[in-house]
Amino acid sequence: MLPRSPYVAAFAALAVLACSGAPRVTTRPSPAADCCLDLGRRVATDQRVGAITSRRFTHAQYWSALEPALRAKSLRVTPVGASTHGRALRAVTFGSGPTTVFLWSQMHGDESTATMALADLLTWFALTDNQRDAVRDRIASQLTVVMLPMLNPDGAELFQRENAFGVDINRDVRRLSTTEARVLKAVRDSIKPQFGFNLHDQNARTLGRPGNQRVGIALLAPAAEVTNDFGPTRAAARLVAARIRSVLEREIPGRIARYDDTFNARAFGDLMQAWGTSTVLIESGAIPDDPDKQRLRRVNVIAILSALDAIATNDFRNEQVDTYMSMPVNSGAAVDVVVRGASVVIPGHPPTRVDISFNYDDALRQGRARVREIGDLDDVVAFDTISAAGLFIHPTPAMLTEQDGKRWLRVGSPVQMTLRRSADPTGEVVREFGARP
Repeated sequence: MLPRSPYVAAFAALAVLACSGAPRVTTRPSPAADCCLDLGRRVATDQRVGAITSRRFTHAQYWSALEPALRAKSLRVTPVGASTHGRALRAVTFGSGPTTVFLWSQMHGDESTATMALADLLTWFALTDNQRDAVRDRIASQLTVVMLPMLNPDGAELFQRENAFGVDINRDVRRLSTTEARVLKAVRDSIKPQFGFNLHDQNARTLGRPGNQRVGIALLAPAAEVTNDFGPTRAAARLVAARIRSVLEREIPGRIARYDDTFNARAFGDLMQAWGTSTVLIESGAIPDDPDKQRLRRVNVIAILSALDAIATNDFRNEQVDTYMSMPVNSGAAVDVVVRGASVVIPGHPPTRVDISFNYDDALRQGRARVREIGDLDDVVAFDTISAAGLFIHPTPAMLTEQDGKRWLRVGSPVQMTLRRSADPTGEVVREFGARP
């Protein structure tokens, strides 16, 4: 048995004290099923933490930006442990209602969209009593909201998925080898939340079927077992996810999908569901012209606020199962660019007709690109398709490997090539790709 952290023990006592003696929520319709769309928009604008403007920020920058809000008497900050490199992990609690909701973000260090949204929500929760809001008051009285932002601060420092040991924390639920996974499990066990929100960013190139449109938000009520059944715990999560979809379809219409629901015994979301916490996965993908995910930050505020109010009123139970089940599903990822119809010119060989696709190192900011695939790419979906029929691709040496006088065109090489009208290396240039040698 793992030793119990003294931080978590103190936190558990605090949570019990906050929740004791409060009345149970009874099912009743909310004042308006979609009350939180406009409110979420206002919160995302008015309470936006201005010190965080990029999706890349450190643990120190994040908690420094939040410091003014955390002084509010409406928020309770509890140390719950530390990362591998000793960075403090903190839980922030709002409200003292009978239903406990647990939200954790950035267990993958390069998935920061929801962490930004939690900062904005915490700033809203911190408003003084003379800045009253009926929804906020309702959440405070009916819910105990526990947030654990930036679970993987060491990964965030390098903007990488894994922690300092190179471990994917979201695949460490069985062994609990990492300190971060142990903290997450210990907090969950201490507060025993009825609802949980597992906040992530998915591949920014993910498309949704049908229509192959780039997915902005993917939702999931994770399976709690291999059979993929819907027991009461998962069924409640499904209805909460349905409420989120109902609201977000008016904010990013057609860009919401359902994540793969194959049971994963190594993943926290699936096991949270199995442990009795109705868990919703929110994955932030990408939308056009949002390189730092500031619009998706706003979408997360709307989604989380709508879900919290639906739980506080129990109105999520009025949602339709089909709203969840009818969501388009995540399909395969697109590539960033495909050049079709050209012939590639490699010295010593006749020009050969191939298509070339490539991806940018950063799908949102672009920058440097690398070759993804070469060959018949007629069926490959790309965000940018360049028709190059009758033209010639001239790769620079950076794209080639040379050995014993022979040359190979390499998948994975940095894209440095010129599109010309002829096979002649001095022919008319149509377009250049990548940095020139």
